[in-house]
Amino acid sequence: MKVIVIGGGFAGLKLARRLNNKENIEVLLIDKNNYHQFQPLFYQVATAGLDASNISFPLRKVFQESRNVHVRLAELKEIKSSLNKIVTDIGEFDYDVLVIATGADTNFFGNEELKRAALPMKSTVEAVQLRHTLIQNFENALLVKDTDPASLDKFMNIVIVGGGPTGVEVSGALAEMRNNILPKDYPELDFSRMKIHLIEGSPRTLAAMSEKSSEQSKKYLTRLGVNVQLNLVVKEYNGERVVLSNGETIQAKIVIWAAGIKGNVPAGIDPSLIVKGNRIKVDRYNKIAGTANIYAIGDIAYMETPKYPHGHPQLANVAINQGKNLAKNLFRQANGNAHYQDKYEYHDKGSMATVGKNLAVVDIPKPKIHFGGWLAWLVWMGLHLLLIVGVKNRLQIFINWIYKYFTSDQSLRLLIKVSYRPQKL
Repeated sequence: MKVIVIGGGFAGLKLARRLNNKENIEVLLIDKNNYHQFQPLFYQVATAGLDASNISFPLRKVFQESRNVHVRLAELKEIKSSLNKIVTDIGEFDYDVLVIATGADTNFFGNEELKRAALPMKSTVEAVQLRHTLIQNFENALLVKDTDPASLDKFMNIVIVGGGPTGVEVSGALAEMRNNILPKDYPELDFSRMKIHLIEGSPRTLAAMSEKSSEQSKKYLTRLGVNVQLNLVVKEYNGERVVLSNGETIQAKIVIWAAGIKGNVPAGIDPSLIVKGNRIKVDRYNKIAGTANIYAIGDIAYMETPKYPHGHPQLANVAINQGKNLAKNLFRQANGNAHYQDKYEYHDKGSMATVGKNLAVVDIPKPKIHFGGWLAWLVWMGLHLLLIVGVKNRLQIFINWIYKYFTSDQSLRLLIKVSYRPQKL
């Protein structure tokens, strides 16, 4: 069985690893990057807490001992399902089974002005670019401090849009930078003027978690000095001025967009199968409706089940377990047991988010438990270390976290400017 997996994220990588060295299966893993990205820690790269290499792992290194998994660096252009073929920027590939695990990207909800001016954080590259922009912004603030003091506020203010886990976590990290580090790096600037605004359209932060977690996260953010504004949305942003739905304006050079995601649907998928959030509708086995051999897993997949009639949450744990389940089913198909297929259902083991040092929230559904503070922060750190690919990466992250805990210093505030010209083939 020739299996092509598009995407090396949580779902695609887990599927390929579970099919590694399995009899009667050949796997081709295709991704536009040659590394796996650990998305939950993008915000720490963006705020100089971790290096990009700490949360990225080369895909080829994962499969160095593999006899049946091959990796290609390519971008999917089109699926030709009638021919069992895909078209990429490096050529065409035939398949017996195709698995789409292309994940999700930032959703600007059709606002082109925001798309041009706001900063997303859905990839390692975007996280690094955000870090560089933050550092350069304070360098620029030094220049205008004396020449144009009236415009200094827009260099000092930062607006984060979206009060989900990403928005809450990056707001807390930026507040800790302002409180502990930036005044030492830039003693010429008055950081009491730096305002961090978190804008959320719903009545509470962490809306997908319990009310206790929402209340606690808001309390933690307020303690750190973040201005949390609820029931508001950003209507306009031109690169210097944010206009909110209540008419309020905020002067800011930096707007970080964490307000929503949409699936990366490739060309060749029947538009009638694309549902809200740009996700592809699949059955209980992750097979795309109306196809015989095309599957979708992870954030791109929309599956309705009795427990989740409106689709599963777009979480790493969902993606990982869909990859495991599909690997088991494909192995059975390849070895003559196609009639034994397991349906997928997500068993929620809990959710968590961190706000800052010793500040986090955890919800466990069964038994129904909520806790926060230092213990929740330890649980959050431990789980994320377990999920990181590679022992070296885990060790480096752990050392960075220990160093930061005792010094309150993110040590990777590097502004690297590179001029790169790719060679022509």
